[in-house]
Amino acid sequence: MHRIDQTIPTAHTEQHMRSSEILTDIVIGMSDGLTVPFALAAGLSGAVSQSHLNLIWIAGLAEIAAGSIAMGLGGYLAGRTEVDHYHSELKREYDEVERVPDREKEEVREFFSGLGLSRDLQDQAVQEMTRDKDKWVDFMMKYELGLDKPDPQRARKSAFNIGFSYIVGGLIPLSPYFFVSESLTGLKISAVITLICLFIFGYFKSKMTNVHPLGGAIRVMIIGALAAGCAFGVAKLIQH
Repeated sequence: MHRIDQTIPTAHTEQHMRSSEILTDIVIGMSDGLTVPFALAAGLSGAVSQSHLNLIWIAGLAEIAAGSIAMGLGGYLAGRTEVDHYHSELKREYDEVERVPDREKEEVREFFSGLGLSRDLQDQAVQEMTRDKDKWVDFMMKYELGLDKPDPQRARKSAFNIGFSYIVGGLIPLSPYFFVSESLTGLKISAVITLICLFIFGYFKSKMTNVHPLGGAIRVMIIGALAAGCAFGVAKLIQH
């Protein structure tokens, strides 16, 4: 027997959840988009000669293209998994309502009992709730399993949000290399711009997730700096 969640979500909560999904996609795409191409460009800056600046452009753009596709595909598969899981559980609930209706009614009764209703009101509520099979199953899905019906377009939206965010994030550390003639100069400008963006991104990300904003911003910035520094150092070490 599943334990029924006795928390009744409101319309405002569901709207907040949908907004959170979009923000989560942006955070996933932007964080990797800022960090990975930045580290790649830093590593290449330490490996290639000053006259081969175009290699950094080509490799950086290729990585952004490949990374956005891979990240978008991951978001699509995650969205499809969520939809498939919901429909699998929905089919199981319909089957249980057909095979063991008394047990399912008792689970409904437990929910209303937890709300403090009298026995008579529990019986009335169970009778009303189980009269319509579709509404009954929807009730069990939401309050027994804690599953809301997912957006059927969620997978596509997630793929686009993550992929596009990755592209936007990736172009930020790569953009200085288009306007300089030396790779190390591009790296210095890229480091300043990217670390500022990582700080701002980490600040708002932490604020949305109820983490200390300043501490979260510094942590995200340090991670990006360490990734780029390690890539640059490894490239120099291999070169020598």
